[in-house]
Amino acid sequence: MDCFALGTTPLGTIRTPFLSILLVTIPVAIGASGMMSTLMAVNPFLAVVTILVPRFLEGLCTAYLFKFFQNKVKAGKASYFLGAICCPLLNTILFMGCIVIFFYNSDYIQGLVESFGVSNPISFIIALVGVQGLIEAVSCCVLAGAASWALQKAIKR
Repeated sequence: MDCFALGTTPLGTIRTPFLSILLVTIPVAIGASGMMSTLMAVNPFLAVVTILVPRFLEGLCTAYLFKFFQNKVKAGKASYFLGAICCPLLNTILFMGCIVIFFYNSDYIQGLVESFGVSNPISFIIALVGVQGLIEAVSCCVLAGAASWALQKAIKR
């Protein structure tokens, strides 16, 4: 809810003459810091890879998928919404994929697996981020898709 309030109101941005500083990532960072600090204790190098590589690939892959939808599939206006939904889906797949690949057998993740009562990596991912991931994907599809399409229209004028 904090992210929604920061993302949809002026509270989430500090405007300067040269750039805007987004505060929407603060609740995400606070929420993720517990898991990531624990994973840093397990393996600092793999924790940094888990933090950085999925974010880089998420942006890169989203851009290429948008271009694919726009140029090859000829999806028109839908390409903005398809590209927008790819971003949170790729984020979840890549980030959680790294956690599963690098840390699934760690005591910490196995403790989470046990507390969720799941038996395999896929059910662990669904239990950990399922509902939130779905809400993020739908809201990003609608909001970012509409904003991207409107921005493109405004730029072309």
